Amino acid sequence: MTSTVPAPVTRTAEGSALEAVLLDMDGTLVDTEGFWWDVEVEIFAGLGHTLDDSWRHVVVGGPMSRSAGFLIEATGADIDLAALTVLLNEGFEDRITRALPLMPGAARLLAELAEHQVPTALVSASHRRIIDRVIASLGAENFRLSVAGDEVQRTKPYPDPYLLAAAGLGVDPTRCAVIEDTATGVASAEAAGCHVVAVPSVAPIAPSRGRTVVPSLEQVDLAFLRDLVPLR
Repeated sequence: MTSTVPAPVTRTAEGSALEAVLLDMDGTLVDTEGFWWDVEVEIFAGLGHTLDDSWRHVVVGGPMSRSAGFLIEATGADIDLAALTVLLNEGFEDRITRALPLMPGAARLLAELAEHQVPTALVSASHRRIIDRVIASLGAENFRLSVAGDEVQRTKPYPDPYLLAAAGLGVDPTRCAVIEDTATGVASAEAAGCHVVAVPSVAPIAPSRGRTVVPSLEQVDLAFLRDLVPLR
């Protein structure tokens, strides 16, 4: 899939200005945040280093370059960023090939959005090779487009990925609902002007103005998302 193919905007329901729903991937739709950490632990063990569990909150949700760079610096491991990135992608790809568990409520929500023809995009800091594998499992028909972390100059927490997704769908980002699981992703979506639903995975996220926090996607449906973006 590409991050630049435009799609027609469907008519919103009466009483709502919702134009599109933009979704994060790891930890939001698929239960894979733990996969990344397991791969990192395994790789650094092979390099002779033990990762401190407290670092897990530091590396979650951000671009791979930031996470990998932090772990190299923190451990002093003898590996460069490019080589580590290859190992991380290969290790993660191997795990999702064997199993790809969905977050509770993810399949139902995607099916409802597709049934009502709500423009939907997948917006992730993961690389294109990983996103395409996940989309194939989730169903390509559930997404009008996707944005990968290695396709934008600045990925999360910058607003660029969500602004690109909104532009690709031909919608106003201030009339988009975003679902995210990390503070990094929430910061990106809020900087783009979107309405945010946070479903925390690894670390807690506090509610704030323009942000709704729920414990699970099982609390989220189309009516819930439409209520977030009322007519002005």
